Amino acid sequence: MLKEYLTVSSVSGPLVMVEKTENVKYAELVEVEFSNGEVRRGKVLEVSYDKALVQMFEGTIGLDVLGSKVRFLGRTQELGVSADLLGRIFDGGGRPRDNAPEIIPKKRLDINGNPINPSARDYPLEFIQTGISAIDGMNPLVRGQKLPIFSGSGLPHARLTAQIARQAKVLGREEEFAVVFGALGITFEEADFFISDLRNTGAIERSVLFINLANEPAIERISTPRLALTCAEYLAFDLGMHVLVILIDMTFYCESLREISASRKEIPGRRGYPGYLYTDLATLYERAGRIKGKTGSITLLPVLTMPEDDKTHPIPDLTGYITEGQIILSRELHLKGIYPPVDVLPSLSRLKDKGIGSGRTREDHADVLNQLFACYAKGKEARELAVILGEASLSDLDRLYLKFADNFEDKFVRQSESEERSISKTLDLGWELLRMIPREELKRIREEYLNKYY
Repeated sequence: MLKEYLTVSSVSGPLVMVEKTENVKYAELVEVEFSNGEVRRGKVLEVSYDKALVQMFEGTIGLDVLGSKVRFLGRTQELGVSADLLGRIFDGGGRPRDNAPEIIPKKRLDINGNPINPSARDYPLEFIQTGISAIDGMNPLVRGQKLPIFSGSGLPHARLTAQIARQAKVLGREEEFAVVFGALGITFEEADFFISDLRNTGAIERSVLFINLANEPAIERISTPRLALTCAEYLAFDLGMHVLVILIDMTFYCESLREISASRKEIPGRRGYPGYLYTDLATLYERAGRIKGKTGSITLLPVLTMPEDDKTHPIPDLTGYITEGQIILSRELHLKGIYPPVDVLPSLSRLKDKGIGSGRTREDHADVLNQLFACYAKGKEARELAVILGEASLSDLDRLYLKFADNFEDKFVRQSESEERSISKTLDLGWELLRMIPREELKRIREEYLNKYY
């Protein structure tokens, strides 16, 4: 029988202070029974001697300090897991959102899982084909990698992530592949877009969605990525599946952390975010990867919108330290009408060299990637010169590079939402562009590949 406390001493926003408590633990789940009989849930945020600070999931409107009963449940938030999770949609608290019944769990897992032990980590090596040339060709995604997408408000990151969720696959292997989608603080329209997109293409059958809407409690926004990663850990390390986890939008997650930190009257860090923002993000991101001796893997694509398109803002800045690169979306390309507006020059995949080459993608991939990068960089320099000095001042070779940059954006980066390009098609497209440049200028490609493909 759970002990009931009638010792609520104060209520401040979503926070409730309970006094004269015994044996209460951090992150323990709590039930608060209002004086009218309504029961709402929360969790313990802080424990001090005989006091416990409780954060309510559904808010405190109508809470009567004198007539309310508090019960500490003796367990943390858990997710019931089984293979039946696939094809299902849940809310930010792990409750079904698709009008289907609760799943019958094989077991229940604490959502506050541990990061993978560095000594148990296996190195990410296998290429994941997303079907998008700007990613596969220039900044490839490798199985077990953490590769964030840095976007800005109004840019089509939702469309891009939906396309990746539909198209992602590991080449040359008939292995079970799943997508776990965690949506944090999104609008109803965005949620409807993701659900209908996955349903219409049939990708929902291999997907699990956890959706927290913008009008739902901030504390659930803190739980949603943990639920998604707990689900991914079960699918990957218990069922041996290869799981792609997409978390969108991590900026809303960090805003919720800041909101809760402010209500707890904690000393703020950079731009008002809590000083432990880096540690908190690391506890999430470091749960992705591969484990030695296990067939499954978790590949993580967190999406975040940079406030004012600022890469030095604390959220993208700290995310970049923890993860293995970043895909940056460009407002300039978006204004030109190019989709997906991936800016390949500042984007980076730190593990790209491990996942490409003979036996993984194609023997010429690394050389083509480096040469396209160099030529595009020269083309953008020529474009800037033409703006300052006029195109008439450019040399013939500069004009060639300028034309190359325009074609690279128009033919290589631009592709339709429904177009899925194989890695061979992407590399052939790269060679088609490189034939615009004189052979003697292609110094980053080995002679044997020039003879074979040029």
